Amino acid sequence: MHEVFINYRTGDGEKVAALLERDLSHRFGDEHVFRASKSIPPGSAYPRELISAVHRSYVVLVVVGENWSRRPELHDEDDWVRREILEAFTCGIEVIPVLDGRKTERLNPADLPEALKRLANVQSERLDFQDLQSGLIRIGNMLATKLPQLKAVDRSVQQEPRGGSVSNSVDEVQGTAIQSRDITGDVGTVIKGNQGPVHTGKGDLYHHSPHVSGTGGTYIAGDNQGGVRHDFGGARRHEGDDS
Repeated sequence: MHEVFINYRTGDGEKVAALLERDLSHRFGDEHVFRASKSIPPGSAYPRELISAVHRSYVVLVVVGENWSRRPELHDEDDWVRREILEAFTCGIEVIPVLDGRKTERLNPADLPEALKRLANVQSERLDFQDLQSGLIRIGNMLATKLPQLKAVDRSVQQEPRGGSVSNSVDEVQGTAIQSRDITGDVGTVIKGNQGPVHTGKGDLYHHSPHVSGTGGTYIAGDNQGGVRHDFGGARRHEGDDS
């Protein structure tokens, strides 16, 4: 279903209509945005398709070019731009003018045929090519706010992380930053610029201190004066013992 119908006149606003359709379709999906030259399949009866599409829509965006209100076609009851807008009014569908560029002025009731004068009293949006991207985002945000069904399919909204997942953000890094995928198992230790002992494993750590474990050990530290005795686990031998 097309929630958004883009109304435009060929030769006066069709570029803006194409930009709107492309951006909104990318954000919400093709099936939610109607533009006649794209959405009506070849061989279809366009009068029936146009009226049906207006009836199914929730918002009609009317692209208003610089000379839009001065076009004589607006006074022709068979003009399709006029017919689509009046059909939306009849069905109670919201109509929003989209002004094309900086030079396009807001609609003046005096410039419009009687049937369309109410369009001049409707709050409009402006799409400025000097700030095109922010304008497209603003219009998309407006539509997502008005239509919950569009908000539900809004592709610009980031998905919230699933439970148990971890996301990392690195900002203003000086040096090396490494982003890795999921880690399972043990995590190693990296030590840079260390001075002095570092213990990262199991067992005892001794620094600047003697340590002898087990029997049969010999430890000599510093200047030795006198004898050195070895103990190899048997009974001690004293001076005078028989050899």
